[in-house]
Amino acid sequence: MSMFPVSSLFGAVPFWGSRRGLGACLLAAFVTMPAWAISDDSNLSVPLLQQGEVEIGAIRAVGLGYGSPPEADASDAELFSSIDALSDVMVFPIWVAGPVTANAYSKIANKVAQATGLGNIAVIYPDIGEPYRSVFRQIIEGIEDKAKGRVTSFAVGANSNAGELNDSLRRSDTRVVIALGRQGVKATTGLDGDIDVVVGGVLSSPESGARNQHVNTLSPDPALLFSRLKGMMPKVRRIFTVYDPRQNEWLMELAREGARKQGLELVVYPAQDLRSAMRAYQEILSSADSSRDALWLPQDSTTVEESSVLPLVLQESWASNLAVFSSSFSHVKRGVLFSLYPDNVELGRHLAGNALSIIAEGRRGEPALSPLREVLMAVNLRTAKHLGLSTGRLQSFDMAFPEQ
Repeated sequence: MSMFPVSSLFGAVPFWGSRRGLGACLLAAFVTMPAWAISDDSNLSVPLLQQGEVEIGAIRAVGLGYGSPPEADASDAELFSSIDALSDVMVFPIWVAGPVTANAYSKIANKVAQATGLGNIAVIYPDIGEPYRSVFRQIIEGIEDKAKGRVTSFAVGANSNAGELNDSLRRSDTRVVIALGRQGVKATTGLDGDIDVVVGGVLSSPESGARNQHVNTLSPDPALLFSRLKGMMPKVRRIFTVYDPRQNEWLMELAREGARKQGLELVVYPAQDLRSAMRAYQEILSSADSSRDALWLPQDSTTVEESSVLPLVLQESWASNLAVFSSSFSHVKRGVLFSLYPDNVELGRHLAGNALSIIAEGRRGEPALSPLREVLMAVNLRTAKHLGLSTGRLQSFDMAFPEQ
């Protein structure tokens, strides 16, 4: 059994492991939790049973109890020895102070992945001009910060050679690719099947969903939007929205739950063409009560068409003092009350966390689709004043229109 020093991550913590070779998968981790060991910064709150076993993906964590510095008895030593004898298992006894939750195990797994070098991360992003290049560079900055230097970046164009890219990824021992933007996702279709893909910087789930993809969309989490709305307009009780089920049924499921937690009623109008969407908006705008209702515009190319739908909604809502908020940043400049948009560096850190978790768990998870939670806020001050909102109700915001 070999020893790996990890004092920079966990303090003076023994860290033992056996591996099959470069790039071997982490299959088991054993965690003991005496309170003397280290000061924990993981915001842990709910204690694990003193003796118990939790399986997280491919990581099996066994809690052997709290107490004084560990002096392994015969049964503990026999347990570690028998498991470490398996050729495809890595054993990491890690002592963590305080009670530990399942969420904490994934954080520990991230740190294990960072420390042991179990495969690297590559970022594939579009070779594109400004201002989009700067956006991708900020996301990559966050990825590099979280992954601690284990990142290789590849800018790809429309005619990039998939074979050359695949060879480069193999040479760099790439375990997970973070694909940014549609062009980045397209470039992953010809990669080796044992490379996992985390997707970021896209508006919706890519059509090329054959690979196991962890897709992080640019659609803000409805729960965050509704929370900001309630902070600004606490008398709102009902939210209307029009959406295309082919694009956003997954988002409406999150929206219903987010509205429920805020004590709001969500009224949805499915529409699969422009004509149906226009009828829905006309019904909403003619019946909404501006003292208790608001209208949410999701990112939806069918129902939030910008040459006809958006001008109608803005004109009629202004006339009736109805609050309109949007998932699209560009709508704030045109007159909606507020929107949430990506904090690019924090988004990069989140994507790197996804990749590190995959590496640490040593196996693929189910394909996942997630909303944007790393957000900043933009507000239209002219619209806020028109709706009678005081500056104290605007909460903190990161950008304002009209620009001062």
